[in-house]
Amino acid sequence: MGSFQTSDEHGRPELRPLRVAMRREDLFAEARTMVEDLDGWTLVRADEEGLALHCERKGGLLGGTARVTLSVEGPDGIPSATLTVRSESEGGLLSRDKAVVVEFMTPFARRVV
Repeated sequence: MGSFQTSDEHGRPELRPLRVAMRREDLFAEARTMVEDLDGWTLVRADEEGLALHCERKGGLLGGTARVTLSVEGPDGIPSATLTVRSESEGGLLSRDKAVVVEFMTPFARRVV
């Protein structure tokens, strides 16, 4: 089983939490739309109250299935929100968790920044 989570300790921007000048509800809505737009991604459950999306990303025989959690945080009513992404996989021969995070964060950053 592998896992990867965005963190400020990573050097590459697409591997760090994404901070934007948006209300947290708006960032959550954009993340949900992005999941729907990505091939191979399935929204399993949306936690509207906790602002978390629980998704699956199929990786095929070598990559297995990744369980991806997208979490949005920020102050109420203020345009300042942060998105973190965590990917956990099992069942494949190769861990692709970092690649799964990059697959989401790269186009998403272009969309909201």
